[in-house]
Amino acid sequence: MNIRLDHSVLHVSNWEISNAFYRDVMGAEVVARGAGYFYRFGMQQLNLHGPGLNPAPLARVPVVPGNSDLCFVWDGPVEGAAEHLNAHGVAVELGPVARFGAQGEGTSVYFRDPDGTLLEFISYANGKAEQP
Repeated sequence: MNIRLDHSVLHVSNWEISNAFYRDVMGAEVVARGAGYFYRFGMQQLNLHGPGLNPAPLARVPVVPGNSDLCFVWDGPVEGAAEHLNAHGVAVELGPVARFGAQGEGTSVYFRDPDGTLLEFISYANGKAEQP
């Protein structure tokens, strides 16, 4: 059996602001679908709940804007992630700090999207991580 994560769900409160953030800061491909959007990062995807949508089924406690916590791999030294965020006017909330992710030991910086969702860039550039 080979099970892997296909997508996760994020709730946004404003399509235009969120689309710009995830496109410009996070590097997502923003894809329109019906009355909404989704964000694609290579083979991973964030499905979105947002204004004008009535998705079904919902989790028992539906996702609301700002209550998610997601980690993305930064390809390169974590200092580059902090510089990238600074260049886009996004404050680093914590870091760089040592963290353990799916590929092993890494270094992370934490920040928030426009809705307050906690986001993390983790870098495995120290050479200790297993490469996929």
